[in-house]
Amino acid sequence: MVQAVINLNEREARVLNIVKGKFGLKNKSEAINLIIDEYEQEFLELKLKPEFVKRLEKLEKQKGIPFKNIAELRKIIGE
Repeated sequence: MVQAVINLNEREARVLNIVKGKFGLKNKSEAINLIIDEYEQEFLELKLKPEFVKRLEKLEKQKGIPFKNIAELRKIIGE
């Protein structure tokens, strides 16, 4: 675990106390961790473009090619 000393102004400390109380957290450290987790999910996670999602949905609906083993698959695709 990494420890850090941070400087907060009065407003920022008040916001941490509100988050701490709203979610029933034990201390400001847990409030900071919660805020970081929420930020990560909202802003840092990769979002797929709508066009790509539509292509994936279209591919999921297509019927696959049946084969019994790798040799048969290679024969079908011409390898």
